Amino acid sequence: MMMTDEATQAQTIDAAGMHFRDLNRAVRGHVAAGVKHLVLNNVRGQRFIADGLQGKDLLLEIHGVPGGGLAAFMDGPTVIVYGNGQDTIGNTMNGGAVIIHGSAGDALGYGMRGGSLLVRDNAGYRVGIHMKAYKSQAPAMVIGGCVGDFFGEYMAGGTLVVLGLNRQPGRPLVGGYLASGIHGGEIYLRAVPDELPHMPYLAIQPVENDGLKPITAIVKQFAENFNADAGEILAGPFTRLSPISHRPFAAKYAP
Repeated sequence: MMMTDEATQAQTIDAAGMHFRDLNRAVRGHVAAGVKHLVLNNVRGQRFIADGLQGKDLLLEIHGVPGGGLAAFMDGPTVIVYGNGQDTIGNTMNGGAVIIHGSAGDALGYGMRGGSLLVRDNAGYRVGIHMKAYKSQAPAMVIGGCVGDFFGEYMAGGTLVVLGLNRQPGRPLVGGYLASGIHGGEIYLRAVPDELPHMPYLAIQPVENDGLKPITAIVKQFAENFNADAGEILAGPFTRLSPISHRPFAAKYAP
């Protein structure tokens, strides 16, 4: 069922019981017709929402839990999820923003090469895997809680930030195999180096206030979206991680 909110000129779609193909056809149809604000209600695991959508003036609000592949290959729109997200959100995303008012699953931002991805709470395994910059684009991701194993695996560009705002006593901020195979980009963790796993393949530097300029804008964006105090967040402490080699596996191959 579809209706228009006259006050906001938003097109509303009730996704209850809809097959993901039908829901995505409806979304694409409205975008093709010139609708700039879509509201999807009662989303329950429908996959591939907003995949490949273009246009910086397009806003898509999702109420519920979208399925895997949300915003894959997206270039420009803003997607706001009022709930949790599943796996592979922002796969190879080229531009735009995804804002999750909850937690997210595995492989978040896989191959992401532009735009921003903000998660209020926790994220799963292999977050930021193969994330890269593309030409003048530099993707950025902020996780408000904690992340699992293989965070930043094979990272080639962009910026990853983990804040640990909801971190429970005894829970690690990041899992094992942190940034395995990284050869580009930067990771900022809201922690001191002693709290992090041993990483001989990374340059590890405590960050003072003047060293936070690269992440100040994205952290402020996070705070604005989730009603948090940016100043308190940026008070840290922070540790910056970067690769010590652009060929992390060079020793494994014959010269």
